[in-house]
Amino acid sequence: MTSAAPFGTVLTAMATAFHPDGSLDLDGTARIARHLVDHGHDGLVVSGTTGESPTTTPDEDGEILAAVRDAVGPGIPLVAGVGTNDTRTSVGLARQAKKYGADGVLLVTPYYSKPGQRGILRHFREVVDAAELPVMLYDIPGRTATQLAMETYQEMADWDAVVAVKDAVGDFARGVRIMQLGFALYSGDDIANLGWLAHGAAGFVSVCGHVVGDDLRAMHDAHTAGDPAGALKIFTRMLPAIEAVMGVPNYGATTAKAALQLLGVLDNRTVRSPLVELDEDEVTALRTVLAASGLLQ
Repeated sequence: MTSAAPFGTVLTAMATAFHPDGSLDLDGTARIARHLVDHGHDGLVVSGTTGESPTTTPDEDGEILAAVRDAVGPGIPLVAGVGTNDTRTSVGLARQAKKYGADGVLLVTPYYSKPGQRGILRHFREVVDAAELPVMLYDIPGRTATQLAMETYQEMADWDAVVAVKDAVGDFARGVRIMQLGFALYSGDDIANLGWLAHGAAGFVSVCGHVVGDDLRAMHDAHTAGDPAGALKIFTRMLPAIEAVMGVPNYGATTAKAALQLLGVLDNRTVRSPLVELDEDEVTALRTVLAASGLLQ
């Protein structure tokens, strides 16, 4: 890992596979991980929102992480989602993450409870200390109902373990200021990936990478090589697929699994309640866009 991109540059918050009865499918999860690594990824996030972490148990999270580590080997950075709205649970998940081979943890702002900034800082401090691993914060007020204040970032700037931020706020000027504090910034919104590169981001934590991983890699590499026109061309080519994946209610696990089924990586698109699978009309619409984008054989 490097300080500029501590967990790699092209990452996806990977889906977790389930059997049709809703039980954990470790073989399917391993196939997803290998598919991503074979298509442009140099890092993975497991047990994030797209991995349906609110519906998996701590024991399942450990099994998922162990299966993914075994599937991709030691050379791919793995970031384990450990954020919950209960500090004790997150502390336990953080300790477990190191045990099962994570290289870092993803720590989302506590959701639903809507703690103030002092409460967030206390929660973060306890989890960071327990993890004994590098930490990527996740700022996504659209899901958590709370946005991290700049003063909170300033407070954490001298916490050595907190090295990165996954940003789903979408304020580029604010993001530049966060980077000036010393944090690596990862785009947490696929539609903003190219914009974040232009503002100095380290890379992406994607959802659409399940289907456009090679293009994400090519866009990142074109931008890094000083070819912004080439990067824009690649982004424009990806845009219909990004909009198709992100334009469905409850996007994330639902659309990622439908796409993975269309690609032949998974044999079903089972999600755990309260999510529901895409219906046949939605799958047909997704198939049409992916085929037109040259992403299906």
